[in-house]
Amino acid sequence: MSLQFERRPHSADQTRSAGVLPLGQRDLLPGVAQAGLPAVLHPARAITERWTSASPIRSSRTGLIRHQDDGQWLYGEAVVPMPATGVALQALTHQLYADLFRTLRAHGGRHLLKIWNYLPRLNAELDGLEVYRHFNIGRQQAFLDAGAAAFEGAPAACALGTADGPLSLAFLAGPQAPRPVENPRQTSAYHYPADYGPRSPTFSRAALVALAPGRETLFVSGTASIVGHASVHLGDVVQQTQEALRNLHAVLDAAHAATPARFALDQFAHTVYVRHAADLDAVRAVFEQAVGADSPAARGAVYLLADVCRSELLVEIECHGESTP
Repeated sequence: MSLQFERRPHSADQTRSAGVLPLGQRDLLPGVAQAGLPAVLHPARAITERWTSASPIRSSRTGLIRHQDDGQWLYGEAVVPMPATGVALQALTHQLYADLFRTLRAHGGRHLLKIWNYLPRLNAELDGLEVYRHFNIGRQQAFLDAGAAAFEGAPAACALGTADGPLSLAFLAGPQAPRPVENPRQTSAYHYPADYGPRSPTFSRAALVALAPGRETLFVSGTASIVGHASVHLGDVVQQTQEALRNLHAVLDAAHAATPARFALDQFAHTVYVRHAADLDAVRAVFEQAVGADSPAARGAVYLLADVCRSELLVEIECHGESTP
């Protein structure tokens, strides 16, 4: 069974099209942050993203996780109130991920492919430690407690910040473990030094998986202006965007070394997170110059208003795409 991704302008009737059913769906609204999701800066219309399957979909719930599956692919999500203390945030994050792993086990041991995390006030200090760092403590401990790969072999992921509202999580899982891909230009996130918090982030730079017979998909985690483990080009959003793109190309090169499949960045579905709305035009100009203004990547890119994992980082890009024929 194949899994397909589609991103299209939102309409009221999207329950079924071309013989497929939505396994997972989220609606992104311009200028409005809803249900823990960042607001859309561009395009100036509501966007619906869907993972679709041609097989019957079953819905259920495990603890805080609502999930749907088609017998092979599994999509889950949770939206919960943001805790008021750091200890409570660590505990809630641990509970969310523990429920996620319970969900995977209940579905025959499915494997995590990609996780999307959105937290309000990501870079704010909470009880003496940044919100993101509290989150990393709870997330890594949940991986370790579940016996899941918290270091090499961790799934692709992103973690972004919203201005306010709830904490939200979504994930995609499948029957086969993804093959992790790292970026030789960057320190693996799970090997960051203690300068970046008591626990390192739990994700791989990218992950390879077959969502359709004979075709590989590459999930690329949120990618920013980091070389080694250091943030670079501080205060310069143009250079930060260029550096993030260099990192994306390095990830594709690393993927090409791991598989005979070939990927083209100008064919990928991109989500570009911009910290300051005033930087949108500058970020778009750099991105479109890099991928080609008329490419599917440029035409389909969605730009969201969001905080990035470090307060000095102004832009982050995550993407995924199938191998070229």
